[in-house]
Amino acid sequence: MELTNISTIKDVMQRHGFTFSKSLGQNFLINPTVCPRIAELGGCEKGTAAIEIGTGVGVLTKELAKRCDKVLAIEIDERLRPVLAETLAEFGNVETVFADVLKTDMNALIREKLDGYDRIYVCANLPYYITSPVIMKLLEERLPVTAITVMVQKEAADRLCAEMGTRECGAVTAAVRYYSTPKMLFRVGRGSFMPAPNVDSAVIRLDVGGSANYAVADEKLFFRIVRSAFAQRRKQMLNPLSAETGIPKQELAEMLEECGIKPTVRPEELKMEDLAAICDKISHRK
Repeated sequence: MELTNISTIKDVMQRHGFTFSKSLGQNFLINPTVCPRIAELGGCEKGTAAIEIGTGVGVLTKELAKRCDKVLAIEIDERLRPVLAETLAEFGNVETVFADVLKTDMNALIREKLDGYDRIYVCANLPYYITSPVIMKLLEERLPVTAITVMVQKEAADRLCAEMGTRECGAVTAAVRYYSTPKMLFRVGRGSFMPAPNVDSAVIRLDVGGSANYAVADEKLFFRIVRSAFAQRRKQMLNPLSAETGIPKQELAEMLEECGIKPTVRPEELKMEDLAAICDKISHRK
């Protein structure tokens, strides 16, 4: 069954009484070249397992199933149950769990469903409205996965993969780089979907490796600093930092200088090493 063929998709949907849900951000892929590239660049091959978030009608699921030993698909829309039973009927290595990924204990699910796999890859075509929450949940829970490859809105991809110290970076950039190494893979035009969205997309890969890229003395403090700083990223760091920590600006200025950072620095100019140094300096303050 060719799931990127519009006529085929419409026929399957009609037979099962399925209609698109705007509230779930459902835009299904009809470009036949995209999903094979996601599966291949995502690292999927024999001896590995894949986790897919948001199956749609199973276009990407099929490509993952062709390459991986097992695919664990997580889909929130119960209405797709009969659709997927048909479109994925030939693949015995796919197990679909109907659940909300944001409310699911992913570590527990992986222990239950993918025990014994040393290499696990996450691949997903994420609805735009939950891109950041899903990505951050996967990273923050420190899942035993090697990489997370996702298709997101192009603007979000630019922000997630931005280099620290540039005007494009933000709080989510720093958060993603704390846990992983992001890489832009390729762009996907809006015409690759049905129905077509109003924006273009891009596929990115986050190499996780099972541990944080940076170690700080106090992670909660680190992310407090990041969130407060980038809320006013083009203003001097001292203002939001003082407001967040309660430390007088003059004392903070001296602490920044001890870290080799100018007191007049703006958050968007900081590297990850700078943010980590600031965090550790504040956490060890007596």
